[in-house]
Amino acid sequence: MDWSVVAMGCLLVLGSLIGRWWERTRTRRSEGPDQRLRFLWAWLPLLMGLGMIGTKVPTLFHAPHTVVESLDALNFMLSVAVLVIVLWTVRRFFRSRDTM
Repeated sequence: MDWSVVAMGCLLVLGSLIGRWWERTRTRRSEGPDQRLRFLWAWLPLLMGLGMIGTKVPTLFHAPHTVVESLDALNFMLSVAVLVIVLWTVRRFFRSRDTM
């Protein structure tokens, strides 16, 4: 079960990188991307996938307790950053809809 979480994290990271590549090819063809949603969809899966990988990999490789604790602290900071990014994007989205 733990390896499935790591595999899902890898799929999220890979999907995010493919999405960023796809967005660059769309931008070259003069299609204007929505800046708010582009930022959210580019970074959210990447950060979530890195968090999932960072949570399970140290315990799967039987890392020392200090390594596991330090990566847990980094994952907590990463989750706070994701929360801030999502709230910031949602706030900007609703603020821009209010002015229309």
